[in-house]
Amino acid sequence: MTRATVRAGLMAVPRQVEGRTRGGPGAGTRVPARTPSQARVQAPVQAPSQARVRAPVVAGAPPSEPAVRRWSPSGPLDLPLTVGKLRRGGADPCLLPAPDGSVWRASRTPEGPGTLRLMARPGEAAVDGQAWGPGAQWLLDRMPTLLGAEDDPAAFVPRHRLVHEAHRRNPGMRLARTGLVLEALIPAVLEQRVTTREAYRAWRLLLHRYGEPAPGPADSPAARMRVAPDPRGWAMIPSWEWHRAGVDGQRSSTIMRAVRYARRLEEAAAMDGEAAARRLQAIPGIGPWTAAETLQRSNGDPDAVSVGDLHLPGIVGWSLARDRDADDDVMLELLEPYRGQRHRACRLILLFGRSPSRRAPRRQVFAIERF
Repeated sequence: MTRATVRAGLMAVPRQVEGRTRGGPGAGTRVPARTPSQARVQAPVQAPSQARVRAPVVAGAPPSEPAVRRWSPSGPLDLPLTVGKLRRGGADPCLLPAPDGSVWRASRTPEGPGTLRLMARPGEAAVDGQAWGPGAQWLLDRMPTLLGAEDDPAAFVPRHRLVHEAHRRNPGMRLARTGLVLEALIPAVLEQRVTTREAYRAWRLLLHRYGEPAPGPADSPAARMRVAPDPRGWAMIPSWEWHRAGVDGQRSSTIMRAVRYARRLEEAAAMDGEAAARRLQAIPGIGPWTAAETLQRSNGDPDAVSVGDLHLPGIVGWSLARDRDADDDVMLELLEPYRGQRHRACRLILLFGRSPSRRAPRRQVFAIERF
């Protein structure tokens, strides 16, 4: 993963030991560069409790008439850096940045499909949201949470010079919380034991074939977006389609087991970190790495560490202690001063940290779909 990738608002997908993965840390993609006038909200003008919804969702309303909301955060907010963690590659059909600086997100909510457009208004210290579809009101109601309203950056105390500098330069980095577990879990399972390129490709292919069009205006980015299938839709995907997408039987079987217990898994969004991780890991095929990658997004868990990652220990070890051979135990020891905020520390390290130089050639990637 390169520092430029993370600065652009997307933390590249780490790798997991539940099935060791391959692919360099620079395999991720990036949210296009933003200008200060487009993306960063510097100061509040009203408390989160004063945020208002200016129009309700009306069943059957034309897509050109969205429900709207304006929210003012209680501190600086870097919109691309905050929501970029949710993006699965540059061609993710569920999250698209637009040339005007807005960010579009398609999601399957408990109320149905919905599309949310987010636009930072730095001059007014606010973020405007527009939403379409049956899930529009659900998305607007939870817009502050998505943008880190429940996150507490003030609880973080840097203990290393590099971490302190990254924290100082990125005061608007919040930990997003979607409140949707399955939406974060399925891509995390797809990312087991493969490169980010392979995982992103599988996610795209499956959504374009089995997802549904995102609600929204035909002349907007929503026209190019997709909403992920519901649990029944995932369960109906035949085995050969998983194979065509490059997904092996172990990963597809894990997803099939997960969607069978989708309702129980979604309950984890309201649990604390340890309880939520136990709930997820009760499903065979979901281990500590997958649980952490899921809860970082669904719960905005500031302490979820991607233990089992192929690259993260080396990056943390090299950045904090110049230890190029650091493993999970060394990484956790180095992160111990940040307990309770270890995920935030990792994100900041990835903004400024460096990977040790490679000492071995890259492993060959085998295309499963060609077998």
